Amino acid sequence: MTLDIEGILLDLDLQQAYSGEIPEQADFIKWAQGALVERGEKLTEMSIRIVEKSESQQLNHEYRGKDKPTNVLSFPFENPPGLDLPLIGDLVICADVVKQEAAEQNKTLDAHWAHMVVHGCLHLLGYDHIEDDEAEVMETMEKRILLQLGFDDPYKAEQTTDS
Repeated sequence: MTLDIEGILLDLDLQQAYSGEIPEQADFIKWAQGALVERGEKLTEMSIRIVEKSESQQLNHEYRGKDKPTNVLSFPFENPPGLDLPLIGDLVICADVVKQEAAEQNKTLDAHWAHMVVHGCLHLLGYDHIEDDEAEVMETMEKRILLQLGFDDPYKAEQTTDS
């Protein structure tokens, strides 16, 4: 499905390999657009695959060496030399982990879905949170984007439980 938001055209391939309910495709597009505005290009293509815990765990083990399911995995696309495609990559989101984390963090399900999409898209754009300074930049961007999308600070619940 393709949707034009803020002058940026996003072609999203949404794949559902999960048997439960997920948000509408238009929501995924809106949330991704919020982050992809940072890219500044007029056309962007990406895939989001919603999976069960078993697929998330398999991919997390294979690509990150962690033998457990995770909320979102990002697979950036690198254009081969001489080829200029608008494809930025793929996100794999585990619906059950998103639901569990939303409940644990006292967030609405939509707020956490939006956070995972924005977080994953920022990874596709090259942002990371391994070093503290990188994490601060990325978290600041996430907060701003999610606020623009109508959601609260995604780290607020974590900060109050950690202190």
